[in-house]
Amino acid sequence: METFKRKTPEEILMSIYKLHRGRLEILIGAVSGSGKTYHMLREGQLLKQQGIDVVICAVTTSQRSETVEQLADLERVPSIHWMKNGIEQKDLNIDVLLERNPEVVLVDAIAHRNRPNARFMTRLEDIQHLLSQGISVITTANIYDLEGVREVASRMTGIEVKETVPANTLSLADEVRLIDVTPETLLSRIATGKFQLSQAETDLVFKRGNIAILRELALRHVAEGVNDSLEKHNDEMGNFGPTGVTEKILVSAQYHWNSSIYVRRGQQIAKRLNGDLCVISFRNPQDKMSREAETFKRSLVKLVKKVNGEFEELPFSSRRALPNILVKYAMEHRATRIVLGHSKQTLWQECWQGSIIHDILKKTRNVDVFVIADRAEHEGERILPTKLKGPEESSLYRRLSSEEVDQQIERIKRGQFKVYIGSAPGVGKTYTMLREGNDLERIGTNVTIGLLETHGRKETGAQVGSLGTIPRKIIDYRGARLEEMDTEEIIRQAPDVVLVDELAHTNVPGSKNKKRFEDVIEILNAGISVITTMNVQHLESLNDAVEQITGVRVRETVPDHILHLADEVQLIDVAPQSLQQRIREGKVYALDKVEQSLGNFFKTGNLIALRELALREIADDVDERLESWQRTSSLRGPWRREEVIYVCVELTAHAESLIRRGFRIAHRLKATWYVTYVQLEDTETKEEDSVRIEALEKLTERLGGHFNILQARRRAHIATVLITQANEHKVTQIIVGQSKLGFIQVIRKGSVVKRLLRAARHVDVLVVARF
Repeated sequence: METFKRKTPEEILMSIYKLHRGRLEILIGAVSGSGKTYHMLREGQLLKQQGIDVVICAVTTSQRSETVEQLADLERVPSIHWMKNGIEQKDLNIDVLLERNPEVVLVDAIAHRNRPNARFMTRLEDIQHLLSQGISVITTANIYDLEGVREVASRMTGIEVKETVPANTLSLADEVRLIDVTPETLLSRIATGKFQLSQAETDLVFKRGNIAILRELALRHVAEGVNDSLEKHNDEMGNFGPTGVTEKILVSAQYHWNSSIYVRRGQQIAKRLNGDLCVISFRNPQDKMSREAETFKRSLVKLVKKVNGEFEELPFSSRRALPNILVKYAMEHRATRIVLGHSKQTLWQECWQGSIIHDILKKTRNVDVFVIADRAEHEGERILPTKLKGPEESSLYRRLSSEEVDQQIERIKRGQFKVYIGSAPGVGKTYTMLREGNDLERIGTNVTIGLLETHGRKETGAQVGSLGTIPRKIIDYRGARLEEMDTEEIIRQAPDVVLVDELAHTNVPGSKNKKRFEDVIEILNAGISVITTMNVQHLESLNDAVEQITGVRVRETVPDHILHLADEVQLIDVAPQSLQQRIREGKVYALDKVEQSLGNFFKTGNLIALRELALREIADDVDERLESWQRTSSLRGPWRREEVIYVCVELTAHAESLIRRGFRIAHRLKATWYVTYVQLEDTETKEEDSVRIEALEKLTERLGGHFNILQARRRAHIATVLITQANEHKVTQIIVGQSKLGFIQVIRKGSVVKRLLRAARHVDVLVVARF
């Protein structure tokens, strides 16, 4: 959808330039062996089938059979061979390529350095010259080839890379696609001889922990680029406020001794949630700063810079103007959370002077408010980040309890579980699952298809190959004969691996299990390995974020613990433009549904946001696994101490959102978490209320929390009851929904949120915004 805004002369000139310039696509991976060259050649084959003139030059297959197969009949333009330190190098033959003038050139290793007497010093310059002549290029890179990332990779893994490209190289591309691969898959490729390594690569790059670190770096770096394109798209469309994907933490700190506490806490939140940190302070220009305030300002600016945040000083004229300025700034900068300290005002002072926190809560929409407890008197330096303790050296010799032994035995008996996850339908999850099934069968593994949904896609159907399929079970339901996966027959046949599509599917009524993921757990427990597929929008805890992004409430969901149960989770990444093109070509849905799908769920903004959500979610999953292997390597940093999360809910439509938010925060902080609903005594519970309470309890338990029901004599006592139990559980953070009561209702009934904020000044309080 085009906007009506008039284009500037610069925008018009850029559009004309792009008409003549070739298109650049970069396939990026964590390490060599990710499959970048394979996918590049496969894309070249697809383009050739469409009648596009494609050639290859300076492509290295390393004699990997799958990659060599993709060469097929692609035309090769001879590269220029030369030796460097006894190793053969390949340079692009620019003159021959310009004379041949193809539409697309496929070339490996954008970070390559050319021979000393070459026309250009680097391959990146070669590629830019080809682009300027109207020739499109598809190329490859590893994440540590990028300056900026190289330094982080070197610090965390010890890997040293000499050939790099500028940090902004990915921004030059029209399309960047991440070729994701799990450490397990890479190490399996090495073990089966599909991938040859030098001794240096074996010793350093291909350590399991290092692969995970580089994989997370790749996921997060690509996600940052996707976020930039999402914000640019939203600006063009006139959309302001949070995107629903990226966390942006806005800390309000004054020139005071406790400002460092707020910044440190904001930094911890931002780092743990992989968000950006911005710190603002207010100053009346008419007031002269005291020497003490100037000292605090210098230390505050220095601290913000140290924690990689942004600092800005905002002018204000009166105290009552602060909430308006803060909320406006938060919306303009797409903040998702405002962080500030608890008020020290008494009830009478709040009534007389007004409360900044309460005024902010009245004005915010889509922005959470996080109120920090002042713990300095009680905890001192504990507010600073501290490393989590790793396993003790003696842990290898510690005798396991009977419960731990049982858990280990169950883990040994269970089949391997792998999940392919995508940002949307049509990205290629099923295609990749089938391809892996065929690869496994070729090496002698007994693989069968338990449930396949091709949706009429010919490319996907062609990947079935020689794989056998277990017929679906017929279930009679209200006179209709419906089909479902035959779990019992799969277990009876007991293949080594079974392929199961659409993990989030709800089974037809009358099935043994309500959900397909329950069938999958049953199959895994029978010792059969499962490879399956799902989309990121089906993850239970992301249900609200997906609705905020797309306007669609996804009904079929998978509990997050199922994803955590998986031995491998691998992302299938596709750029929005490529996915939309697939849809237009009828490769995802029937042609008569193309316009409808592109105008609704598959709008550009939705696809960009869902892609970023998928990248960040898998990056978090990688980080969780990395922490379990070696805690000191987490890119998100350590947490300061054991957290206990306490979610307070009412029987409103917002309750499920609060529970999901509580789970996501607790999971990231490795915290115990509780959900509490307070009933009023002597009030009859309606049948619909009982059903609602039961649904909230089931959701809490499904996500791994503890659900409590408490009693209060009157509404005015609810906050006291909540605080009393929170103190018993030694809660560190209370999560509550923003009040929907109007001004008159607040006067008549009183505000539970206001009472909580006043009574819980020793605890952090997160007030979750209404959407």
